[in-house]
Amino acid sequence: MENEELDDFYDEDDAVAFIRNYLPQELKGKFSDDDINYIVDLMYEFYEDKGWLDEDSEEEINVDIDTDELAEFIVKNALKQKVGQFKREEILLIVEGELAYCDSVGMFDD
Repeated sequence: MENEELDDFYDEDDAVAFIRNYLPQELKGKFSDDDINYIVDLMYEFYEDKGWLDEDSEEEINVDIDTDELAEFIVKNALKQKVGQFKREEILLIVEGELAYCDSVGMFDD
């Protein structure tokens, strides 16, 4: 999916609100909007590192997201970049919320 097409589906503010609503009550106040945006940015960095966002590729890319591997990537990078010390279980909930948002706006439809 090209960036212009992505923009047709994805609204960052809506995504943050969706993810915040997706979180259990005890975590709703733990993460700021900036934290959520940072975590989502790391998700897309992970996808980029895997080659899943290669716009020049002519072939169809079959993406099978290992959410545990993704969560570990986020936890490790947040710690390394001194952004925060997040728990893997909390990150998994944000990852699930982001994936649910993308699904809700039809990003995964062919």
